[in-house]
Amino acid sequence: MLKKTNGKLPKSKFFQVSSLLDTLWFFISVVMLYVIDLTPLAIAVPAAYGIYTTFGWIYGTRLLKRKGVPDSPKDLVIPAKYIAYSQSFSLIFFALCLLVLSSSWLPIFQ
Repeated sequence: MLKKTNGKLPKSKFFQVSSLLDTLWFFISVVMLYVIDLTPLAIAVPAAYGIYTTFGWIYGTRLLKRKGVPDSPKDLVIPAKYIAYSQSFSLIFFALCLLVLSSSWLPIFQ
């Protein structure tokens, strides 16, 4: 959605809800590391999401500092480098989730 708007924040409810879920999922992932007894491979899923989010906050902040923080959220433009970072992670994270879900059927993990 951010690519379609050239980094401007979309005004759709779907974007707002998905952004909220994305943030909540970080905290859920961190809690799940301690609450659920996961296999060593399965631990990689919440750990990867926590690392991605933490570094995303740091990376995004550094990119915004270079351009300057706008006075209004309406003037905020998400840098293309940050969008690429997020897209790259989403592909790797999807593959990791598929690997964890299919690990019980794969002979290499038995």
